[in-house]
Amino acid sequence: MPTYSEMLNLFGLKSKNAISKIVQKLVDAGLVAKDHLGRIVPTKSFREIPLLGLVTAGLPASVEEELHDTIDLDDFLIGKKELTYMLEVDGDSMIEAHIEKGDHVLVERRNQAKDKEIVIAEVDGEYTMKYFREMGEKKWLEPANKNYKPIYPESSLNIIAILKAVIRKY
Repeated sequence: MPTYSEMLNLFGLKSKNAISKIVQKLVDAGLVAKDHLGRIVPTKSFREIPLLGLVTAGLPASVEEELHDTIDLDDFLIGKKELTYMLEVDGDSMIEAHIEKGDHVLVERRNQAKDKEIVIAEVDGEYTMKYFREMGEKKWLEPANKNYKPIYPESSLNIIAILKAVIRKY
């Protein structure tokens, strides 16, 4: 969250008192809070969006829009915030897994994977995203595009992270 000084510049104001009043209105509205040092922090409601119900992906059906709940995308997508980061996808080797160039992937740092999990891996000194495959002692990376061949490591295969979510903006 911005500091009072940064907000002065953002809002084009000259008085920290004016910023203080704005911040207090945000606190009163429940959008932000102050931590033990007086810094502004977002509240849970700051990140929540309404969850209105279900939508049919089959035959059309009537849907009544009503507020079922709210959902915090951080809580929904991120299990271990300190181990989670996002990457932008470059390439088409995972298109059959519905991961395309320009998508963003949310990954969790982990050094082990289960067979068929999508991973970020370092193989022979280079990084890639593929399916991790394991059969007995044999380990390799498998693309999700028939135009690419599996990658069998010559010297090293290290798991860096596990795919948690794919985010695509339209």
